[in-house]
Amino acid sequence: MSKAWSGRFKEEILKDVELFTESISFDKVLALYDIEQDFAHLEALLKANVISKDSYENIKKGLQKIKEEIEKNEFNYDISKEDIHMNIESRLYELIGEDAKKLHTGRSRNDQVNTDLRLYLKKHILDIFELLKALKQQLILKAKEYENLIIPGYTHLQRAQPVLVAHYLLSFKEAFVRDSQRLIDAYRRIDTLTLGSGALAGADFPLDRFLEASILNFSKISRNSMDAVADRDFAIEYMFCLSAIAMHLSRMAEDFIIFNTEEFKFIDLPDSLCTGSSIMPQKKNPDVLELIRGKAGRIYGDLINLMINLKGLPMTYNRDLQEDKEPIFDATNTILNSLKMMILIVKDMKFRENIDAGNLLLATDLANYLVEQNIPFREAHHIVGNIVAYSLERQKPLESLTKEELNLFSKAFDKDAKDIISKESSILRKKTYGSTHKDFVKKQLELSSLEENIDNNL
Repeated sequence: MSKAWSGRFKEEILKDVELFTESISFDKVLALYDIEQDFAHLEALLKANVISKDSYENIKKGLQKIKEEIEKNEFNYDISKEDIHMNIESRLYELIGEDAKKLHTGRSRNDQVNTDLRLYLKKHILDIFELLKALKQQLILKAKEYENLIIPGYTHLQRAQPVLVAHYLLSFKEAFVRDSQRLIDAYRRIDTLTLGSGALAGADFPLDRFLEASILNFSKISRNSMDAVADRDFAIEYMFCLSAIAMHLSRMAEDFIIFNTEEFKFIDLPDSLCTGSSIMPQKKNPDVLELIRGKAGRIYGDLINLMINLKGLPMTYNRDLQEDKEPIFDATNTILNSLKMMILIVKDMKFRENIDAGNLLLATDLANYLVEQNIPFREAHHIVGNIVAYSLERQKPLESLTKEELNLFSKAFDKDAKDIISKESSILRKKTYGSTHKDFVKKQLELSSLEENIDNNL
């Protein structure tokens, strides 16, 4: 077959132009989605009496053969056929002859590619959702494993207050819960059939778009043909969802990288997920985590790429939109691989036992003790600040200070003040829902198990 659009042209397209404008080198990823759409469109053509039953059977047989070739990696992708749509149509012509020319009736590559992309995103949202679910499960299992272990919590990368390891790990799980919710919400807007919009004005044939939507498992159809072929908002939203996941993975990777250092020694990473140095025999480098952190920037770039592409486009379809697919495919593959790696990291990492929570982590507990003795918090804060300075000058941990020393700063300190100067006491003094108190953390672990069941039913 010649070019689908060659009728009005008198000159052959230049080879360089053909190479510059082709998309089959990357949109072949959409091959099976395009075939799936072809089958649905074929049913609509038959119902509308646009094609005969014999042509319908002939086309259907040819499409089934092409589907088998694609699934077996036997399909020959030809760059001269421009894109996946024309590659499939050309192969169909080779297999069944003139009937192949009837399949494109009532549609355009504009609504075809939009539909293919939506089918691709629907499938991969579900894949990403499953990996997020697996990562959340690993975080919950690891939290249960270290339910009573205490580490320092940080603000400004400075030691702040004691927290349970379980509380720390569940903080990441909360972020991934939001990521899962965003994906579900994005799925609802992607789940719109745009096939039947034609090039921009709709089709001249009574094609049953609701039938096509049912066959392709779309919950609704688009309401404006111009918007349908121009719209890539759904893709931007999807890419933001991936960027948010990448951000959360990157922040978690950063923590784990720091906590794995000799200076922190909070965690041990499995040898199987680390690499060595070509010159320093002692090195055990967290390369997987560093790459997860680095790839977040790559996914951000893919999102910005797509947004910049769209910002100045006039209605409706423009060839610039060919450039939407590579960043989408790249971001999708990158997030899938990053999630798989982080699941392995969390599964096999170990937290070190008997972590020293540090000698200044309990300063806030001392200030709150004074509040309980009817001293205003701002005054209590100042008093304990002086105690901290005293402790640092004498290089004495807070927990080693005597009642007499505490009384140098406030007579409100009684002998029971010494009882709160421990990381275990600090954990148990927390009273708010969602805090690091053991009972609240246990409650969160129970709720997390219920969330797992909800995820499984979505």
